[in-house]
Amino acid sequence: MMKTMSSGNCTLNVPAKNSYRMVVLGASRVGKSSIVSRFLNGRFEDQYTPTIEDFHRKVYNIRGDMYQLDILDTSGNHPFPAMRRLSILTGDVFILVFSLDNRESFDEVKRLQKQILEVKSCLKNKTKENIEVPLVICGNKNDHSEIYRKVSSDEGENLVSSDENCAYFEVSAKKNTNVDEMFYVLFSMAKLPHEMSPALHRKISIQYGDTFQQKSFRMRRVKDMDAYGMISPFARRPSVNSDLKYIKSKVLREGQSREREKCTIQ
Repeated sequence: MMKTMSSGNCTLNVPAKNSYRMVVLGASRVGKSSIVSRFLNGRFEDQYTPTIEDFHRKVYNIRGDMYQLDILDTSGNHPFPAMRRLSILTGDVFILVFSLDNRESFDEVKRLQKQILEVKSCLKNKTKENIEVPLVICGNKNDHSEIYRKVSSDEGENLVSSDENCAYFEVSAKKNTNVDEMFYVLFSMAKLPHEMSPALHRKISIQYGDTFQQKSFRMRRVKDMDAYGMISPFARRPSVNSDLKYIKSKVLREGQSREREKCTIQ
């Protein structure tokens, strides 16, 4: 089955098995959007703009195979708990962000980690110990002086020590410290191509969209490069109805022959 994606005047066909969603969660003002901006375009914006919910899409041609990564940058206020739960249900990989100089934001990450594991366990009808959810806990703003630190490195490490599918990083979106390394490890845990990491593919313009999905696609000026990434500027978040249908089909497909525990959205 193919997912058809429109980018400008071109249409890209991405196999459903190569389509993933990355969900970024955390309290307000911890730098979630700044980390997403580093991932997408390598930039950092000093001006703070509150996020309601931002949706981005990046498409890759990696050794001739097409991949799609949807990025959901969520609100730190989460005024609609059901929407946040739906985001967790439809997510494939997760980044939980807190600020190293804000203790409350670290406590929020602990609550989010617990909620993600509970929701995914319900969806897959497995125990928490057996569930595999690629997740990175990210302590942002490590460029600040140590005198402002409110969360120790040991506390962050303790959150991931018992799960091989979780990792902890202290980063600076402002200075771009450890950001690329964090994405590399996240994609490795999710068994996704390493080339999806920002530093390991060539970023190209939408102008190449018409030929982008060809297996022979290659930029003449770039030697020894077989991985390319392109941001879709007109991508729109799938509707709530589409997400609910996706979850329903997934549950029915995996549990037609046995009674399942009910996974509620509310």
